[in-house]
Amino acid sequence: MEDLKSALREHADLVADLVERVSSDLKIGFRPAVDSFVGFFHSIDWNEPWLICLLLFHFTLLVIAFISRKRVNFQIGLSIFAFSGVYLAERINHILAKNWRSFAGQNYFDPNGLFISVLWSGPLLVLSIVLVVNTLISLCKLIVKWKRAELRHRARVSRGKQD
Repeated sequence: MEDLKSALREHADLVADLVERVSSDLKIGFRPAVDSFVGFFHSIDWNEPWLICLLLFHFTLLVIAFISRKRVNFQIGLSIFAFSGVYLAERINHILAKNWRSFAGQNYFDPNGLFISVLWSGPLLVLSIVLVVNTLISLCKLIVKWKRAELRHRARVSRGKQD
């Protein structure tokens, strides 16, 4: 019995050591990424008019998506627009990198496209996810409606055969 208790204690110590190592690695692992994102957002001048307009544009698209949630065809067009914007992000970044002096205080448009990915493609992808989820919900409701109609039809047909 004593051997079993010592084996369980050793196992518990190993598990505790493993959990401690994993948690310390996670704390260290996420800290540089968090620091990089904080530095990224602090390096942006959020008072520039074009940035405010960009944020308002994304907010407006999100509001339009919620308002038009029952209009599936409109939302398909909106999702095509969003996916097209993500697809064209590299070209947009290239054009804006050439002309940044005419509208911005500093050049945000690096060749890797980090800025355009975070502030242009990211919100468009979030919008696309919202639209896809709404489409799936609409399809589920349509399937339920169709199945109910099918069951009503079968009930009428079976009543007709009984008479």
